[in-house]
Amino acid sequence: MTHPCSKEQVTIPFAGEKCLVIFAEKRIEKETLLELPGSSIREHGEESVQLLEGASYEYELPAEYLLEAIPRIIHPSKIHKNTGRITPGIHVGRLTIPVYTNGGECSRVSLEVRSVKAKYRSEYRSMLEDITSECTELLMIHSSPVTQRFTVDHEVNSQTLYQRFAFIKSIADSDGFRDAVQRVLSMPVMSWKRHSEDRDIRRLRRITPSQIRRIASGPDRIALPDGHPLNRRLNISSVPSRLREEIKTDTADTPENRFVKHVLQEFQRFCGMVCRHIEKRKRDPEKRPHIYREAHALEERFGEYLSHNIFREVSRPEYLPLNSPVLQRKEGYRKILRTWLMFDLAAKLTWDALEKDQYNAGKRDVATLYEYWLFFKLLRLIQEIFSIKPEATEKLIKKTSDGLGLQLRAGKHIAIQGEYLYKNRRLKIEFNYNRTFSQTDYPAGGSWTKAMRPDYTLSLWPADFKRKEAEAQELIVHIHFDAKYRVDDLRYLISKNEVSLDEEKVEQKEGRYKRADLLKMHAYKDAIRRTAGAYVLYPGTKTFKRTGFHEIIPGLGAFPVSPSNDGDGIEHLRVFILEVVSHFADRASQREELSYRAYEVHKEEPGANELHEMLPEMINGYRAAPPATTTVLVGYCKSEQQHAWICEKGLYNIRIDNKSGPEKISSAVTGARYLLMHKPGELESDDLWLITGDSPVMMSKKILLTEGYPTNPSQEHYLVYQLKKIEEGQFANCKWDVRKFSGYKSGRSAARPFAVTLSHMMEAVAYT
Repeated sequence: MTHPCSKEQVTIPFAGEKCLVIFAEKRIEKETLLELPGSSIREHGEESVQLLEGASYEYELPAEYLLEAIPRIIHPSKIHKNTGRITPGIHVGRLTIPVYTNGGECSRVSLEVRSVKAKYRSEYRSMLEDITSECTELLMIHSSPVTQRFTVDHEVNSQTLYQRFAFIKSIADSDGFRDAVQRVLSMPVMSWKRHSEDRDIRRLRRITPSQIRRIASGPDRIALPDGHPLNRRLNISSVPSRLREEIKTDTADTPENRFVKHVLQEFQRFCGMVCRHIEKRKRDPEKRPHIYREAHALEERFGEYLSHNIFREVSRPEYLPLNSPVLQRKEGYRKILRTWLMFDLAAKLTWDALEKDQYNAGKRDVATLYEYWLFFKLLRLIQEIFSIKPEATEKLIKKTSDGLGLQLRAGKHIAIQGEYLYKNRRLKIEFNYNRTFSQTDYPAGGSWTKAMRPDYTLSLWPADFKRKEAEAQELIVHIHFDAKYRVDDLRYLISKNEVSLDEEKVEQKEGRYKRADLLKMHAYKDAIRRTAGAYVLYPGTKTFKRTGFHEIIPGLGAFPVSPSNDGDGIEHLRVFILEVVSHFADRASQREELSYRAYEVHKEEPGANELHEMLPEMINGYRAAPPATTTVLVGYCKSEQQHAWICEKGLYNIRIDNKSGPEKISSAVTGARYLLMHKPGELESDDLWLITGDSPVMMSKKILLTEGYPTNPSQEHYLVYQLKKIEEGQFANCKWDVRKFSGYKSGRSAARPFAVTLSHMMEAVAYT
């Protein structure tokens, strides 16, 4: 086997004897400039000269020629137009560059840009095959395999011909299909075939009744000896020299083998159709895209299959035996039957994404295909976890003028919705592809800066609320995922030691900057309201998760989901989504409380008043609560004796009942953090105390008297607060006008305690 040759420079001929010379600028860990042998070109359908994604090159042409400038890829020199640089960046696939001279475009040269990922060829094929399989299942909703047409109409629009070829090539060029064909060729289903022939009567072993009748009347007779048993006993003097005999032989001309031959012929005919379309449009062989070689090579392979001895005796099928037990169960035949059904349906499918994303130009955009592949993987995962009905996905396939169209394209929003009951909480589920979170004002959902569009978004909210209501009341949770095919090593995302800032800048200039992918997750988390998590999906091996606080969300990270044959890693994501759902259903979670507090704080616009007074930063070693949530008990002290007792004991009591019945005591009163006392005739007071303890305690009249209470209490029970004098310097020695408090009442009602917020109290400062 011939291997690719790594070189410092390569020469590509064009326009007869002219040549383009490409030089590798620098060497990195992987080979940057390769030249493939012809056998490898035919096998993979690629160009012989191959560059590496993210690397950089210099080129030189003869003096009178120049390359067309392609933004961020081809950079002609400003001094010598026949020289310049090639920087593929993140472009992967076939790169066709027009060559110009004074008379205009004279030729084109084609290069292949390899992905830095070693498995990108096999993963590309695997992803196409998976997408085709998923599309087949969606198309089954609209078509039944029992009623498939005998021959597929391949006379389709040439603009969609290649995308259909991409689907079919992924099926027919897979290892599984090759193995299936080889299994059929090596162990075909055989049947008995009967035919008649004249044989020498002396070689017959067993005489049938029909042959006995011919013994007496058959021509070309041979005389029997006198002593022969037939002559002696039956008086038969002669017998025919030859008798006709029915012979059974093995034959491969069975309905199942006819079907296999028909399938291979259809595949061969379709590949030939692709080649004819390209030949009509590109008469110059040098300008034909690489798919021409792919289709031609596949056409030749099907021709080799059909040239096998087995198919020489196999006739054309009269019907398709789709219900045959052999086709449905026997190894090899079953695979070919499924491939045929996928082929027939895929040939009807129009996928606008392939045309819009320039697949018809030969660009093997593995990263974009990975994004589509992940959509189907996540869709199936969401359907399995949340039991979303298949009807919800029917809108992915719609009838079009030339078949059935797949409504999946980068930049086009698709939403799948459903309901889910988990641990007694009924939830609404919405899975979005390419949802745009537009710039909006609070409390509407969306982004508060610029529009953001994650690849995939999973949204959860209580089913009792509509989505807009859930957004406005902080009840919805968004989990975003972005597909990043070119990320294959977590150190590019999270390491500070292994990748320096200087290396990051170099990678950013060359289009290989991957740590920015994680920074983009931070952008989603910060900009899109109610986002609880943002995660990179990449074809690697390691999971990376970071949580913002103590619970699974809010969080950031990366999950490995690989299209390689050794497992796609989707199970890691399944476990994570189930954990998120379980957490969201928990009504006692910190996230639930945090979202409620956010709603309470932001549901109304802030007032016009500002508060810049000197307030305590810390209480009992902990951060002081905000003034708007801190309450102050405004209490009355009826005598100097009572005030002296309060100062000495550090206790303050309020009634819990009176002659007319129990007092109505609010939570603001029982949860007060400060006490502001005022005396008879005193409307401005600076007598502020800190209330210690979590809550007041209940004391009886008897206990108060044992504590030396100065007067005889009139009630049987009281709520008693424990007090501590405010430290000097706090509140800047303010005085407050109690008349300005909203709960203040004049006259005899002035003795009734009430509560105000600390921020409201600071608005009533008399002077300092």
